[in-house]
Amino acid sequence: MIGPAILDQAAALLAVCRARGLMLATAESCTGGLIAAALTAIAGSSDVLDRGFVTYSNAAKTAMLGVPAGLIAAEGAVSEAVATAMAQGALDRSDADIVIAVTGIAGPGGGSADKPVGLVWFGLARRGQPALAIRHVFPGDRGAVREATVACALEMVRDSV
Repeated sequence: MIGPAILDQAAALLAVCRARGLMLATAESCTGGLIAAALTAIAGSSDVLDRGFVTYSNAAKTAMLGVPAGLIAAEGAVSEAVATAMAQGALDRSDADIVIAVTGIAGPGGGSADKPVGLVWFGLARRGQPALAIRHVFPGDRGAVREATVACALEMVRDSV
């Protein structure tokens, strides 16, 4: 699942962050730790990657990241509000300068008209800046959605540093 192109992206991101003295953290739901796995596949990544939170369940999002249960109930786990709360919560609970968070519906089931399979919300938080969220809908099966999510997450962080 972590192919050469994603590993190249991860290595490039680590190099940029290292050069700028930035630490990263991840908060992952639908990718189940694949973003952190791509980063840690690169030797020496420990000087850039602070930690990764895998918060697949709603309870984990609340317990580990401080995402209010009421927010999840009101907006749904796959939403702009939860993605930004995940990113901010990971930033608050880490030594990172920048956090990428992902929450989505990788499929094959679980989608609806409003939230189709392939929908992923990305949250990005940096120290001293408000968290933001970006929505993407990726085509393909579960593996393709998760792989596209990892690639997009790495690109988003690279573009923001």
